[in-house]
Amino acid sequence: MLLLAGFIYACSSESRPEGAADPMNRIAESYVRLVLAIGRHDPDYVDAYYGPPEWRQAAESDSLPLDSIGARVRALQADLVTALPQSADTLAVLRHEYLGKQLRAMDARLAFLAGKKFPFGEESSLLYDAVAPTLGEAHFKEVLARLERELPGTGPVPTRFEAYRTRFAIPRERLDTVFRAAVAECRARTVRHLQLPAEESFTVEYVTDKPWSGYNWYKGGYRSVIQVNTDLPIFIDRAVDLACHEGYPGHHVYNALLEQHLVRERGWLEFSVYPLFSPQSLIAEGSANYGIAMAFPGDERVAYERDRLFPLAGLDRSDAEKYYRVMALQKELAYAGNEAARGYLNGEIDAAAAADWLTRYALMEPARARQRIRFFDTYRSYVINYNLGEDLVREYVERHGGRDPARRWEVFAGLLSSPRLPSGLRER
Repeated sequence: MLLLAGFIYACSSESRPEGAADPMNRIAESYVRLVLAIGRHDPDYVDAYYGPPEWRQAAESDSLPLDSIGARVRALQADLVTALPQSADTLAVLRHEYLGKQLRAMDARLAFLAGKKFPFGEESSLLYDAVAPTLGEAHFKEVLARLERELPGTGPVPTRFEAYRTRFAIPRERLDTVFRAAVAECRARTVRHLQLPAEESFTVEYVTDKPWSGYNWYKGGYRSVIQVNTDLPIFIDRAVDLACHEGYPGHHVYNALLEQHLVRERGWLEFSVYPLFSPQSLIAEGSANYGIAMAFPGDERVAYERDRLFPLAGLDRSDAEKYYRVMALQKELAYAGNEAARGYLNGEIDAAAAADWLTRYALMEPARARQRIRFFDTYRSYVINYNLGEDLVREYVERHGGRDPARRWEVFAGLLSSPRLPSGLRER
């Protein structure tokens, strides 16, 4: 995680000799140190760090109390107001805006750690620079009615869905083979359009007893560790989902491009740390989810999985087209998770009611719904970053890229290499 510190110092001073005079660099250093200081109180806060090791060591030895960290965050916010960008460079302007929103999110997370509870929408606005729309039961019931027609039979739709989907679980002994094939395909499709650092790579680990299904731990040096949770069955469509989302062109690529273009080339060390509860997460999750459609446009995903992954998993591929019609309808229920989290975290419903909602309207079988409640307990309003994030990234890329696939990849690559904020995705 700390392997690149010497290289970063060496190349940043050579590539930007004027950098020492830029007040943004001083603010950036203070920001990184404060992120690390919060990480001493919040074990989930620092998702990745590969900056100077002495900064981490200082954070560990100082162990600043929360109120002292908060005072320093607010002082840094005041400093940022006067440190206007020194040029009209688009990335420099975005950098200034980015640090402002990241500091605002930091202040809100500190308030939470001190005991303050924000309403769901206010929390997501402060932390992730976005608020998800509120959808009522009528929306989800309409989608379920269409799904019911795809799953004829008796009993509630969630029960029918679970019985149908069970046929498409990847046998545990075939999981690694299927997943590695999916990773190779996602990478091959990504490198046709994006130039990745030559040294990039990641390793895969299979884990249990986690509140999430997959996780990317970025280590710096263009390397990641991707963990796949095997607590619950993994279905055939999740192979590409996880390979794209966690790997190519998802989190692994996003972090590698930020390191390459912002940390190494520009010397912006604030990007050597990733605070999870911040606007950066909406861009990270949204681009990782939308990256699936980038890598497999149109019907290409169904064709690839039917012809390649279904046989590797030992599954009957004759029903592949119907399976993906069903899964497309299930995806229209994605915002049901937001509504369960909203009610649960606002104290309007308890864990049992939230799990029941997830079973009825997100089509999660009970064990998966309980796992999702664990996710709510740990990550709270973070849930909006997946569905709303994907929608915002899609709108941004398709608005600026039009119908030209090559142009869309250019826009997507630019987003992955920049400090653009969630609110900036809506700007025309």
